[in-house]
Amino acid sequence: MKATFELEAVELAIHGGPIAGVDEAGRGPLAGPVVAAAVVLDPNHIPDGIADSKVLEADVRRALYREILATAHVGIGIADVDRIDSENILNASLWAMADAVAELACHPKLVLVDGNKVPPRLTCTSRAIVKGDAKCLSIAAASIVAKVTRDTIMIELARDYPDYGFERHKGYGTAEHHAAIERHGVTPHHRRSFRTVQLALGLVEA
Repeated sequence: MKATFELEAVELAIHGGPIAGVDEAGRGPLAGPVVAAAVVLDPNHIPDGIADSKVLEADVRRALYREILATAHVGIGIADVDRIDSENILNASLWAMADAVAELACHPKLVLVDGNKVPPRLTCTSRAIVKGDAKCLSIAAASIVAKVTRDTIMIELARDYPDYGFERHKGYGTAEHHAAIERHGVTPHHRRSFRTVQLALGLVEA
């Protein structure tokens, strides 16, 4: 399946725009924030090669990220670990998505959201699209911006915590990351609402 601009084109022709695509990165990791992006593509200046961020090589993602920032309206929302632990990861993700839309320089007429839920705080028409990052160019563009932004945050975090390998696994629960937690303990950036981290802290029993 290849992401296209067909859905946006139909909506623009019938209802007008702007139309924003929204996606997040970082729901699964044991550490770091969840990052959401909202992107309003310019129909006349859509960068070539936009696709679901998960299928792109890192250097291609970064190149597309720069092109998207140069040609589209972009908003970014970041839910930190405290919000994730107090509200749960789903609600924190939805909060970040709504915040990303609020950060746009334009007010969208329609928001297309990856997944099966739309953020309750949105003040415009919204639609959830399952696997939207593989179907819809606006959502795919948002997935790229969210992923590159979060990866950059984790690479910067690795400088403060060099023993954890954040620059490689980006906070996901890899064997390297589990070994680092066992060896060095948890950092303030680990999600204490996640069972693996609770086990490391002795808050729950295996």
